[in-house]
Amino acid sequence: MKAAVIGLGVEGKKALNSLLKYGWDVYASDLNVNINIDDLPISLGSADVSPSESRISFANDNLSIDLGFNKREEIESCDAIALSPSIWGSAVSEEFKKTGKLLCDVKNKHRSIFTIGVTGTNGKTTTTSMIREILENAGLNVLTGGNGGGGFDGYYDLMLDANENDYDVLLIEVCDMTVGFCDYCFDFDIVALTNMGNDHMDVHGSMEGYRDSLKDFFKCKTVFLNDNQIYKDEFEDVAEHMVECSPSDYDLKLFGIFNKRNAGIAENICRHVGENFFKIDESIIQSTLEDFTPVKGRLEVLKLNDCNIYIGKTDNSDAFKTVLNEVDFKTLFIGTPRHDESHRFEILDEVVKSKAEVVVLFPGLEDTLDQAVYRLHGLDYSGRIELANNLDEIIGYVAEFSHEPNLFIGGNGQENIIKIRDRLEEICKNCN
Repeated sequence: MKAAVIGLGVEGKKALNSLLKYGWDVYASDLNVNINIDDLPISLGSADVSPSESRISFANDNLSIDLGFNKREEIESCDAIALSPSIWGSAVSEEFKKTGKLLCDVKNKHRSIFTIGVTGTNGKTTTTSMIREILENAGLNVLTGGNGGGGFDGYYDLMLDANENDYDVLLIEVCDMTVGFCDYCFDFDIVALTNMGNDHMDVHGSMEGYRDSLKDFFKCKTVFLNDNQIYKDEFEDVAEHMVECSPSDYDLKLFGIFNKRNAGIAENICRHVGENFFKIDESIIQSTLEDFTPVKGRLEVLKLNDCNIYIGKTDNSDAFKTVLNEVDFKTLFIGTPRHDESHRFEILDEVVKSKAEVVVLFPGLEDTLDQAVYRLHGLDYSGRIELANNLDEIIGYVAEFSHEPNLFIGGNGQENIIKIRDRLEEICKNCN
């Protein structure tokens, strides 16, 4: 069989590679010619570049890719079409939906599997991971994936895997920007909302826009959310059944009330599943949550001599505030966002409000140190600003400030934060 992959962002690339793994021939295209091909099974040696360099084609035995254009007849001749979630809701997506050739419609066994979705701004990966561990400890065969940013396999990986193999539960981390896409592609029995925060406002437009997309997603579903959730009355109006979850009372190894809330959602969902669908003892829920350790890249606490180092991705102002509300820091290490993500620079507004004495800026998702410094000056920040351009410089500043009771290292750039965390863990083992 042959599939067309339209759009080569994170999910499109995952779809392409997964289709090839399952033996499909693939035609892929993206109107953007500047696509990073490092994680695709092609090479520049197989490229055919147009004279204007605005069109590039690649081809090998079972894969052809066009960048800067697409061949409509090639797409229409395919047996299935995998659309990038980023173009869902567009006129193009609506047109292809009518053909009945969307991959989720052609291969649809996944829709018959009991399915749980976890969405929200912050805490999705942790909550999803908690639920997975509880279900697996109860003896269930769980297929987990979804949001590529959570470190899982992508949405199309899930569909293809579920159609080839047998699972008891399909567990999906649903990015808040892809709820419409997921609502069409999957048949959710339960959905959870961890929280709503100030992120992806370039897509949602406003918190009200974000609310409205969730209301559409929650229609006629069983919804679990925290008892402090804004808009919960409006969500209850559209949901078939809504469960408000209090923070977990179990003794967790994780820091913060926000993780208590993540655990509260996980335990309530698993109790519901255990009472209504599969057998899950309360003792399994408790022991799993009390043994659960932080997901790599998410907030955890390292001990260096007498200093507690709080480190983990906190890539929007709301995630950052939840940490500052619980711990006082004199020094903050902040990874910078991409240059066009103005809403993520609002983390620096919270830095100023915290009255931290020192800010160490490091390249997170991009080297936007100059933009960050400019914003801090514009906010009349009066503390000390330092720039750390690489891992060694970051570690040097950690050593300088490690006499303080608490240090914070976070912001944007999960991969870089994980590298910092791994280096610090080795140092902590040697020093403690």
